[in-house]
Amino acid sequence: MGSTDVKRRDLIKRAGAAGLVAVPAMSALSACATGGGDGDGKVAKGEKTESNPLGVDKNAPLDFVIFDGGFGTQYGKDAAKVYEKSYGKVKLTATQKIRSVLQPRMVGGNPPDLIDNSGAEQMDAATLIAKDQLAELSPLLDAPSIDDPDTKVRDTLLPGTVEMGQYGDEKVWRLNYAYTVYGQWYSRKLLADNDWEYPKTWDEMLALCAKAKKKGIAGWTYAGQHPYYIPFTLYPFIGKIGGPDVLKSIDNLEPNAWKHDAVKSAFEAYYELAAKGYILKGTPGLDHIQSQTQWTKGKCIFIPNGSWVENEAADTTPADFDMAVGPVTGLDGSDKMPFGTLWAQAGEPFIVPAQARNPAGGMELLRIMLSKKSAQNFSRLVKSLTCVAGATDGMEMSPGLASSSQVLKEAGDNVLNPRIFDWYQTLHKEQIGSVLAELLAGRTKPAEAMDKCQEYADRTAKDDSVKKYRHA
Repeated sequence: MGSTDVKRRDLIKRAGAAGLVAVPAMSALSACATGGGDGDGKVAKGEKTESNPLGVDKNAPLDFVIFDGGFGTQYGKDAAKVYEKSYGKVKLTATQKIRSVLQPRMVGGNPPDLIDNSGAEQMDAATLIAKDQLAELSPLLDAPSIDDPDTKVRDTLLPGTVEMGQYGDEKVWRLNYAYTVYGQWYSRKLLADNDWEYPKTWDEMLALCAKAKKKGIAGWTYAGQHPYYIPFTLYPFIGKIGGPDVLKSIDNLEPNAWKHDAVKSAFEAYYELAAKGYILKGTPGLDHIQSQTQWTKGKCIFIPNGSWVENEAADTTPADFDMAVGPVTGLDGSDKMPFGTLWAQAGEPFIVPAQARNPAGGMELLRIMLSKKSAQNFSRLVKSLTCVAGATDGMEMSPGLASSSQVLKEAGDNVLNPRIFDWYQTLHKEQIGSVLAELLAGRTKPAEAMDKCQEYADRTAKDDSVKKYRHA
């Protein structure tokens, strides 16, 4: 997700939400899987040494496909240049069409060595894992870090990073590079100019939206064409109201999880935004860029988004906008978690295909990216945190990046980590997303929306073709 992001998310396409490829092509994928290609004469292998702990073949080329979204590609190019000082030439391909570009190569058994698997055409990691299409990344995580040979790579990462690459066991199948802070993004200047306070309870939110409406400013907008952006604030809102176990029950596809009182309260609150006219007119028809542009123009106060938005919206953001992210507004004093609770987690997933010809090279490039130098370069370039602990210490930070860092620090242990969005991509993006789109457009009432979400979740739970995951 990473920068996740976008120029980052095209229109949701049914095939993309459904997984890697259509069923006939998936059969071909399964047939050609070899679990890493050992013995086919194609895998490049070098000698493991202190300076080359992963055993990269120094003469082998490296094929790297990077998602050209909100984080851009320069950080990947810079890391590739470092790689080339010690190893072979890197062929870097930038695209927004990850699935379209890579599906034929995955089916044909000729995938790249490293993939930034992000964007609207992101390949479904759960499906890839089930079809033995990914290399397990423990060799990378257990290798010495670039900065300290006595410290393993895994021990340099922020909490939750390793877990985001796990799917039901201890194996790690992907490395989520960016560390994304989700929440209600806003302009400090807009609030200050109008002497408005950031709302901590829903009554305060409604009161603020009413004041703004009188001035011709909407309370909210969102990416109406990509309604899976709505959960960036809705999921932590549910977790804040009812506690983390409510989100875990949703992730676990438990019966009646979507009927919990916390879900009911959250849905009713969001429906009220629509019912009272506090959502920017025309929002259901806006894509992510259009909604962000309306927001940076001061047409509304809040937008649900992730920390990639500062870089993605840079071209339309006024110099004095003073972009910031706030924890989601709570319901009231009965909330189970404190106001500062966040959804924050490692995003922008990188994967090494099982049939890659130079898998050690793909992992080595990731090891370079996980150095503090590369991590700082990423943060400078794209105004977002990485999964590398302490990488931004002492750095001069942009407003949005500084805000993300601050609210994450203030949240402490109150950080939520829902997994429905990557465990069950079709359910999250296409099905739940479509229900939320109707809810915020005022066309579906909360009770009906809850029923529909539960119906979709139950359908997924009963679908034997979908691999299931559970929180411990």
